[in-house]
Amino acid sequence: METSTATTGIPLQKISEQVLDRSDIMELVENEEVFSSLVDHKFKELDKDSDGQLSVKELQPAVADIGAALGLPVQGSSPDSDHIYSEVLNEFTHGTQEKVSKTEFKEVLSDILLGMAAGMKRDPIVILRIDGEDLLEFINGPSYEAEMVSLFSQIGSDDASLCGCIIKALEKLTVDQGMPPSSDSWVMSNIVEPALQSWDGHDNDQEKPVSEEKFLKEFKKVAERVTQNLKELPVIVAHSENTFDGSGIKRLLSNKFELDKSLNTALENVPKDHNGKISKEYLRVVLDVVAPLAGLPAIGAVEQVVADVSNMINADDGKMVKEDEFKKLLTEILGSIMLQLEGNPISVSSNSVVHEPLASSSSLLQPSS
Repeated sequence: METSTATTGIPLQKISEQVLDRSDIMELVENEEVFSSLVDHKFKELDKDSDGQLSVKELQPAVADIGAALGLPVQGSSPDSDHIYSEVLNEFTHGTQEKVSKTEFKEVLSDILLGMAAGMKRDPIVILRIDGEDLLEFINGPSYEAEMVSLFSQIGSDDASLCGCIIKALEKLTVDQGMPPSSDSWVMSNIVEPALQSWDGHDNDQEKPVSEEKFLKEFKKVAERVTQNLKELPVIVAHSENTFDGSGIKRLLSNKFELDKSLNTALENVPKDHNGKISKEYLRVVLDVVAPLAGLPAIGAVEQVVADVSNMINADDGKMVKEDEFKKLLTEILGSIMLQLEGNPISVSSNSVVHEPLASSSSLLQPSS
C-alpha cells in the first residue's frame, strides 16, 4: 500500500508515508519563491509551442491533474465530474479566452489550491493506494489467526452462512490490514463480488453453524482472490484520522456570542409547543447539529468513550422545558464532554474511495524533471 500527498512533488511510488494537510498547501502557495518555481516548471511543460501562452488544448493536462488531485474519476466517465472539469477550465479561460498567460495561470492555480486547502479545514488526509500487498501480508502473517478468531467471535452465529460470515469479515477489515472499504459500491462490485464468485467453497455454504476452523480456511481463500483483484485494480482511498480533545468545545463555551448563535441555529427546526417549550428528547438531535461547531464528531462516536453522555442525554422522560433551560442542559452536556475528552481524547478515523483504479497519480504539484 502506497501513500501520497499532493504537495511534496515526490512521485507516488517514492513516498512511504506523507500527510496531505491544508497547512502544507497553504505553505506552498504562500512561499512565493517555491510556488513561482513550480508555476514556471508547469507552464513551460504545458506550453508545447513555446509562445508564452497556454491554449485550451495545452491546458487540458493541468485540468486533468487538478481533477486527479480532487479525487475525480477520469474525464468522460461521469457527467457530474465532467461538469467539474469544465468549471476548472473556465476558471482559467473565464469562459471566453483562447489563451492564458503565465500570470493568469499562476493566479488561478493559486486560487484553486487555496480552495482545496480551505475544504480540507484542519483534517489531515492520507491518500492510500491499496494494491493487495498489505492484505496478502496480513493473511500470511503471524497475527492473522488471532485477529480473525476475535473477529469471528463477533460475527458468527448459529444461523449465519459461511459466505455471510466472510462478507461481514471483509467489511470489518480496514486499510490497516490492506482492505479498502467494502461498503463502497465500486469496491463491492469490482473487488469483493468477483472474489466470491471465483471462490470454490460454495458447497460448504449450507453448513450451519459455521465452525471457526472452516471460517479461517475459507476466508483466506477469498482474501487471496481479493488481493489478486486489488493487484489488477488498485483502489485509491482517502484516509483521515482526527483526535478530539475537547479544545473545540472549550473555544465555543468561552465565546458567549458564538455559543448562543450556535444553539439558536441548532434549535431553529426543533418542534416547540404552544408555550414555546421543547421536549428534552430532542437533546440528542440538537447535540448532533452542534457537534461540528464544537469540533466534535457525531455524538454516537463520543458516547463510546464518554460514558456519562448517554446518561445525561437519556436521563429524562421527555419532559417539556423552556428554551433557556434546554440551552442550559446542552451547555452542561458540552461541558461534561469537554472535561472527559481533556482527560481521555478519542480518535475517529474514516476511509472513503476517492476514485476508481489509479491510472496515474496526479502530477499537479510535482515539478518537472
